[in-house]
Amino acid sequence: MEVFLDCLPCMLRQVLEASRLATDRREVHDRIMQEATEILVGYGEFPNSPALASVLHGIVKKHTGVADPYLQVKRANIRDALAVYPFLQTFLAEQADGLYWALKAAATGNIIDVAVGSGQDLRESIEQELAKPFALCDLAPFQKELATAKHLLIIADNAGETVFDRLLMERLSDLTITYAVRGEPVLNDATVDDVRASGFAPWINVVSTGGRAPGLILDECTEEFRSLFYQVDLVISKGQGNYEALMDEAQRSVFFLLKAKCPMLAEKLSVQVNDYVFKWNGR
Repeated sequence: MEVFLDCLPCMLRQVLEASRLATDRREVHDRIMQEATEILVGYGEFPNSPALASVLHGIVKKHTGVADPYLQVKRANIRDALAVYPFLQTFLAEQADGLYWALKAAATGNIIDVAVGSGQDLRESIEQELAKPFALCDLAPFQKELATAKHLLIIADNAGETVFDRLLMERLSDLTITYAVRGEPVLNDATVDDVRASGFAPWINVVSTGGRAPGLILDECTEEFRSLFYQVDLVISKGQGNYEALMDEAQRSVFFLLKAKCPMLAEKLSVQVNDYVFKWNGR
C-alpha cells in the first residue's frame, strides 16, 4: 500500500516520541527531526509506510545510540497484559463460539498501543472492546482452510499483544504453530525477547523474520523466513503495519487480523475507524 500524505505527520510524531524516550537531550531531538524531515520529502520513493518508518526509526537509533527506545514501554505493556490474562481465559471459556472469540480477543490486544495506566485500566478497556463484534469477518474461509491445515504461521505485531495471541494459539493447539517477530526492535513491535517475557508455551516455535520494519516486508526478511512463509498451510497476519506491507501479496493466502486505527486504512478496508477486521485476501 502506498504512503499517504496523512501518514507523514503521524510518522513524524512517532519519531519525536521515540527520540524523547531514548534521550532527554534537546539538541539530539533537533538533529533527529531535521534528518527525518529531509527523508519525508522523498516519501514517494518508498513502497509503503512500514518501509519509510524503518528508515525514520533508524535515524533515532543512529543519533541516540539506543537500540530499543520503547523497551520500558514494552515491559509495562507485557506486565499489564499478563495481569488481565486470567480474565480473558475466563471470558473465552464462557463463549459458545470459541474460535470467533479467540480471534476477537487476539485482535483486541491491539489496543495495547493506546491503553494507558494499570492493568485494571487495561481490563476496563478490554471489556469495552470485546463487546464490539468484527465489522468484517471472513471466518468461513478460515474454517475451511483450517480443516486441512497442519502448520500455522502467526506474524506478530506489538509486545503486550503477544500475551493476547496466546489465547488464539491455545485454541488452535492441535496445529504446529510458528510465531514470527521482528528481527530487531522498532517502535513497540514484538521481538524474541518480548515473547520470552509473555509466557509462551514451549511447544510454540518462535522465529525472527530478520526484518527491521514495523511491518512484514518480505524482501527484507531472511531467506529462511520467506521459505517458511510460502510453505506453511495457514498464515495469520496481525496489525496494521503487517497489513500495509502484505496487502498486495499475490502468491499465497493470508488472513489479516487487526483494528483499523487510521482513516486511510479504514477506507481501504471499507470499515470505520476503530472497527475490528478479520479479512482474507482471497488467494
